Amino acid sequence: MPRAIISPSVLASDFGQLTAECKRMIKGGAEWLHMDVMDGHFVPNITMGKLAEPLVACTISCPPGAPILACVSKGVPGIFMDCHMMVAEPEKWVNDIADAGGALYCFHLEATGDPLSVIKAIRARNMKVGVAISPDTPSTAITDEVANAADMLLVMTVYPGRGGQKFLERCVPKVAELRARFPDKDIEVDGGVGPNTIDVCAHAGSNVIVAGTAIFGAPNPDEVIAKLKASVNTAQAKLSS
Repeated sequence: MPRAIISPSVLASDFGQLTAECKRMIKGGAEWLHMDVMDGHFVPNITMGKLAEPLVACTISCPPGAPILACVSKGVPGIFMDCHMMVAEPEKWVNDIADAGGALYCFHLEATGDPLSVIKAIRARNMKVGVAISPDTPSTAITDEVANAADMLLVMTVYPGRGGQKFLERCVPKVAELRARFPDKDIEVDGGVGPNTIDVCAHAGSNVIVAGTAIFGAPNPDEVIAKLKASVNTAQAKLSS
């Protein structure tokens, strides 16, 4: 089983102190930072809330979110940005996200008819590849060829496009199905995950955990990060015994 990784969702952070918030998460034990990038087309919202709207208006040649990612990358050297691209035509934004410092480019399977070409473009820019599926997309939509070409598979446990939604437990069996097919692959869950829902995700086989409000809104985020990681480690020990 791949190792436990906690990726706090920056969408839930205080954007007025974005760099400090990212540093706070890393100091608290997070290895990745989950950066939600929305375009207003694939999902109705624009990336990272209202802060990004004037940036998008002023930087038409850049994807939504790229200027923010570049600022974070500059302010937090060595940060691993897990970029969740909730965008139409994901192939169009690969270069901009790479230039902004993205480490992993995760696109939605529903947004393209040619996922292997998108994967090839991401690889060409030396980023890791993630492939995401929304709640109504079955795990079987991810073919063996696509999964084997990717580094990570993301199962959404809420509908993409906005934070604060209720965890959809009906999506969890897809995690188990993908884990059975790809025992060595990183499998991420995103949406409504926190101390009350982590165990079901971990026992299904997820090892990369995205959590927003549960971490950023906690009095002691480092304790929440430690609890989430411990749940994954405990589940992995049981699955491998």
